[in-house]
This record gives sequence, C-alpha cells and structure tokens, in this order.
Amino acid sequence: MKKLYPDAKAALAGLLKDGMMIMAGGFGLCGIPETLIQAIRESGVKNLTIVSNNAGVDGAGLGLLLDTHQVKKMISSYVGENKLFAQQFLAGELEIEFNPQGTLAERIRAGGAGIPAFFTRTGVGTDIAKGKEERTFDGERYIMERGLVADLSIVHAWMGDHEGNLVYRKTARNFNPMMATAGKVTVAEVEHLVPPGEISPDHIITPGVFVQRIIHVPNAVKHIEQRTVRKRPAAAATGGEV
Repeated sequence: MKKLYPDAKAALAGLLKDGMMIMAGGFGLCGIPETLIQAIRESGVKNLTIVSNNAGVDGAGLGLLLDTHQVKKMISSYVGENKLFAQQFLAGELEIEFNPQGTLAERIRAGGAGIPAFFTRTGVGTDIAKGKEERTFDGERYIMERGLVADLSIVHAWMGDHEGNLVYRKTARNFNPMMATAGKVTVAEVEHLVPPGEISPDHIITPGVFVQRIIHVPNAVKHIEQRTVRKRPAAAATGGEV
C-alpha cells in the first residue's frame, strides 16, 4: 500500500468530517504537526473534538483552529498559553475536559493498546473525580478513567521511511508516539524522509503498521513558545577576559 502523499491536503482527503475526534501530537509547540493542522483549517471541517496536551498559542499550532472556531471541545492537560482559548471558554463557545498530564498520556496509551479503562489514584477527591466510578484497592481509593481512541491522529516525526516507520527527537517524543497508536487512521508529517531499510530497527519508535499516510515536510516551521535568555557577564560581552 502506498503511504506517501504529495501534500497535507491530499493526505487528509476522505478522512475529515464534522464532529470527529482528532489527536494532535507534540508538547507545547515542539513536535506539533503544524502542516497537517493548517490543512485541517483550510478544509473548513468544524465541531471538532481535539485531544492534545495543550491548545497551542495564539496564531500557531492548534490556535489556528481556535481562531476559525472549528473546535468544539478540547481534551487537554494544559491550555495556559492561549488567550483566545480562554476567551472562547469563558464565553461558553468551547468545552474543555481537563486531565492531569499523566492521566491524559495513559488514556491515550490505553486506547492504543486496546484497554478500554484503567484505575488511577490521581484526582481522587477532586473535581476530576466527579461522575467517575471509584473503587478501593489495597486500602487506597482509585477512580476509573476511559481510554481514548480518535477518528484521526496527526503526528510529527523527525525521520521516517516510505513504510511509515517513524523516529522522533527529544521533546517531540512526548505524545506523538502514543497518539500514533491510538488513531483509527494516523497521518504523519516527516522532516527527513528516507528509503525503507535506512532506519535501524533499534531506532524505530513508531512501527509503520500504525501509520497509514505520510507527507514530507523538509522545511517544517519550528516555533519557540517561551524565549528565555540569560545575561552574559560584562567582561564576556565586551570581549575581555573573564
């Protein structure tokens, strides 16, 4: 089966529909599938439920979909960098299902592993536990969380081959690998595309069996979410000896 598509629009053709659930990989603005997000924006599909660790920022990442009001609900653990998100939520235009970060990661992993639910101590006795089944194990209280399976997962990989085998780098490894397993269909954008056999089996993080479609994005934009700098010592700044 041919998995490589010429662009994001072609890779998403026939997959998008109103009201669907989409998982979007990455952590902050690192390792986000922005080319695919842009194509989803341009498609005009609406009433989306988005599963993502965060909601992007204003004008970048998933913020692009919030800007066009294509998102109905976010299932996330951190949304604090997006002013538009806050405005829409407070205005009642956007639903939010908050998850502790570890719980969100496990819900996605469980969905990809075919596990419908699991019990965790995280959130017991808080608003997170409202409406959820509770059990006691070994004298400790646990709440039940459901696994998540999306209609579509979109992920970003540093390297991949034509068979869909993927490698991620550093922080971009957060959420992308588990989301690749938890989508009914997974579309990956890849920075470095290589022929089959070029990636050592020991280095493959997502096996190609989980990936149905691929696009090559050799010039992927990489945003800096929080730019921080430290002052240089005065002597070093003027070229003198320290």
